[in-house]
Amino acid sequence: MQAFTGTYTAIVTPFRNGKLDEDAFARLIQLQIRGGVEGIVPVGTTGESPTLSFDEHLYAIELAVKCSSRKIKVIAGTGGNSTSEAIYLTKEAEKLGADASLQVTPYYNKPTQEGLFRHFEAVARSTKLPIILYNIPSRCGVEIAVDTVERLAKSVRNIIGIKEAGGNADRVSQLRARLGTKFVILSGDDSLTLPFMSVGAQGVISVASNVIPRQVADMVRAYLSGKPDVALKLHLKYFQFFKDLFIETNPGPVKAALAMQGLIQEELRLPLAPLSAANRDRLKATMKACGIRCSQ
Repeated sequence: MQAFTGTYTAIVTPFRNGKLDEDAFARLIQLQIRGGVEGIVPVGTTGESPTLSFDEHLYAIELAVKCSSRKIKVIAGTGGNSTSEAIYLTKEAEKLGADASLQVTPYYNKPTQEGLFRHFEAVARSTKLPIILYNIPSRCGVEIAVDTVERLAKSVRNIIGIKEAGGNADRVSQLRARLGTKFVILSGDDSLTLPFMSVGAQGVISVASNVIPRQVADMVRAYLSGKPDVALKLHLKYFQFFKDLFIETNPGPVKAALAMQGLIQEELRLPLAPLSAANRDRLKATMKACGIRCSQ
């Protein structure tokens, strides 16, 4: 497969008593390796990056690189709403051995498209790492316009792809038509992975694969290898689980699911709160209906 296509797990940051749980983090990464994913994305949205200090953020990347042992790729979440901070984190991630960087749209600031272009250009030119843009307007308040993505891809060689979490298959079609097959498009929504792949995406940065890495990787690999019927069967089997992982704000539900499997403590950092009892019951019922193991 082309570099950075396939399944990449937006891995959670497990906490215990307010600190990063190193043992749980290592176990989760080994689960991903055994599950056959192409890589992991530490300290992204799912990794609660806005709640981590710089030292914690970089230590999580260091652990991810160490525990991955070069068996899978590490795409470090090093974006931010301050260009200087994004540059700092990205340069440090490169020193730590990350394979690429995921750059979220600057949030809260609501920059213009020119501001977005200058931000991503500055970050990309500060590093040799491949850069994957992250479009998620529901969280960031601004969309990276297709024109801006095209301009960036044509202006800066190491901007090689985008995580598309805008919920719009038309954007995927537009991006693919404008940028050709070498530009990587990854779904940012598990429930839309297969629809997006049908119009040109080449994989997913997945929340669900924290819990079911083998199944998500098999779905993506089946579609990429010309077996859409196999991919559709897996999509339909786990579709409700994909949806219920967003029954409350991510990563609350996925951390609850992992805790139900005894893999982590169900601990988040404020202002995020644990899943409500009613939604936990609903998620557990969905997991059982999908044949996903629950030990608690």
